[in-house]
Amino acid sequence: MHPICSDLQAETDDLLSILNGLSDADWNATTPAEGWAVRDQISHLAFFDETGTLAATDVEAFAAGAKALMADSDPGAGGITKGRSMTAAELLAWFVTSRQKMIEVFSTLDPKARLPWYGPAMAAVSFATARLMETWAHGQDVADTFGLSRVPTARLKHVAHIGTRARPFAYLTNGRQAPEGDVAVILTAPNGETWTWNDHAIGVNEVRGDAADYCLVVTQRRHLADTNLVVTGPLAEEWMPIAQAFAGGPGGGRQPGQFT
Repeated sequence: MHPICSDLQAETDDLLSILNGLSDADWNATTPAEGWAVRDQISHLAFFDETGTLAATDVEAFAAGAKALMADSDPGAGGITKGRSMTAAELLAWFVTSRQKMIEVFSTLDPKARLPWYGPAMAAVSFATARLMETWAHGQDVADTFGLSRVPTARLKHVAHIGTRARPFAYLTNGRQAPEGDVAVILTAPNGETWTWNDHAIGVNEVRGDAADYCLVVTQRRHLADTNLVVTGPLAEEWMPIAQAFAGGPGGGRQPGQFT
């Protein structure tokens, strides 16, 4: 667990480098995610960090909280109401504390340990990877709010991996049957290396391009048309418009030209 927890801490530090420079008013700025202010993005992260720690330490308490949350009309907004009642300083402290506790707990777990969650149980290492993906994606919303550019890192491989593995889920959450066959994903990493998934499908169905572009699409932070990704083959062409690395219902994504 130490490598993924180390990467999660580094991703957290990158986000904190932005948050620590915000004014009180900035925390109320509207992000590209419709209806979500900056404070809502961070409340969402803090809340699910807390519940993640609970899933690893107190299964019964987690189950009770999960039942209550899923009964909510908008379970994906967990923690947002709490965050809206806090000052900026209180909210930042909540995020820092909940994230630190989660990383401390997860660093001691067996990577294969199964943890309950709001859908199927997850392996501890997969859970930590998903938290990194969420941190990167919500961090992108914060960066986009203020027109900031972020330097891509090797940690994008975690995001790309989840986005690729989640292809069947993208169909499921859209009420569609995933077709048989794989899509090759061939990405240029920030250091110039090549990352490849499903290489047996190269030349038939594939997505090629910059790793950051791919991660922005599978987390629905950029429209496919606003990237330089090359999508080839019917399976790839069908999948990429609905690609989704995160859990929950189909996201609204971003509109073409929104960030050009």
